[in-house]
Amino acid sequence: MIPVLTPAEMGAVDAAAPEPAEALVRRAASAVARAALELLGQGYGQRVVIVAGPGNNGWDGRVAGELLRASGAAVTVIDALAAPEVLPRSDLVIDAAFGTGFRGEYVFPATDGAPVLAVDIPSGVSGLTGRSSGAPARAVATVSFAALKPGLVLGDGPSYSGRVDVADIGLDVHDVAAAHLVEPSDVMSWIPDREIDDHKWRHAVWCVAGSPGMSGAAFLCAAAALRGGAGYVRLSTPGDPDPRAPIESVVHPVGEHGWAAEVLAAAERFAAVAVGPGLGGSEVTGAEVRDLVGHLEVPVVIDGDGLAALGADPADVLDGRTAPTVLTPHDGEFERLTGTAPGEDRIAAARSLASRTGATVLLKGPTTVVAGPDGAALLVRAGDQRLATAGTGDVLTGLVAAHLALGAAPLHAAAAAAQVHGGAASMGPARGLVASDLIDLVPRYWRTLTD
Repeated sequence: MIPVLTPAEMGAVDAAAPEPAEALVRRAASAVARAALELLGQGYGQRVVIVAGPGNNGWDGRVAGELLRASGAAVTVIDALAAPEVLPRSDLVIDAAFGTGFRGEYVFPATDGAPVLAVDIPSGVSGLTGRSSGAPARAVATVSFAALKPGLVLGDGPSYSGRVDVADIGLDVHDVAAAHLVEPSDVMSWIPDREIDDHKWRHAVWCVAGSPGMSGAAFLCAAAALRGGAGYVRLSTPGDPDPRAPIESVVHPVGEHGWAAEVLAAAERFAAVAVGPGLGGSEVTGAEVRDLVGHLEVPVVIDGDGLAALGADPADVLDGRTAPTVLTPHDGEFERLTGTAPGEDRIAAARSLASRTGATVLLKGPTTVVAGPDGAALLVRAGDQRLATAGTGDVLTGLVAAHLALGAAPLHAAAAAAQVHGGAASMGPARGLVASDLIDLVPRYWRTLTD
């Protein structure tokens, strides 16, 4: 995992550093100069323009310029507050104008086609939310110091930052960071291995999903749970005695009314329950979901119509739960649960809902935010627009349920599911990926983690 610190948290770390500011600047500038030389291929004879602001970013840029001159580069430093509209011709522009704490709008000068290397974050991009203001430069690479900043992975940040490298400048941030960016290698350490003496019931999942004539979501959820590692998957679609189901799953019919009691009577044998995909939005269904979730004593993941059933105050239903709960809302579902959209600070939004409900919250998006009730947050950048198609959320629900059933902590179960989900999608076609494709891609992605 890569630590992620807000600008305020990073400022506190800087202030507490035992080394003088000059030493930290020298280390940061060295990292910038190394990145610049990597982009240039060599220093001698290369033309570098540095746009340097009045703060620490500008200081980093100016010292980097001294180091590049020592490598033979022709360096021009331009004051960000008096920069021309078009910069002199160069082989590389270094954006050291403003850092993560900048507020307001900033228009970066035209670079005449030269690539841009950003110092800590592209100037004009919020270090907290990733929102761009004015016209920041689109960097080909960004050097961040000690930790990632939320603005590099949220909002507009990724599209402006290019490749992001985190430079170690001697600051210990691991005890401070409550948020981290997930790396593929993290997944294997979070999801317990199956034991040699395992049997199918030890990691059994019950999917309560679908409705008469609407069995696609249920099928995808059950199939994903199987591919995610569940030893046994039971599928129940209220009111449908014969739903479409994976051949390896076991259909357990339940009635259209009173099905919560049927599930509760036998749920103790299961390691996790998934509820919600495709259930429908009737008042009867909503009452059944609330009854089931409120009394269920095993881990549960709630998605889709299950989230809608919780209403505008999900804490009323979830407060009494003692087993782990994972909520998986997209932005619209989040707004229905809380009364407000997530807003630009998506980490704070997910943390707030997790704190209110005692649940782990997986807030879907280009950067998925997984937050626990204790404030811990994991950010997942796997996946892309290929996942913006019907049914992919049902697959994600099945994966979370499988990870819970395997014994993963809820924060890790959800974050690993998001990483596997996005990683599997990245192995599919650039166009035409559908949710059912992910089912077969999941084991292929797992194989990349173990090879």
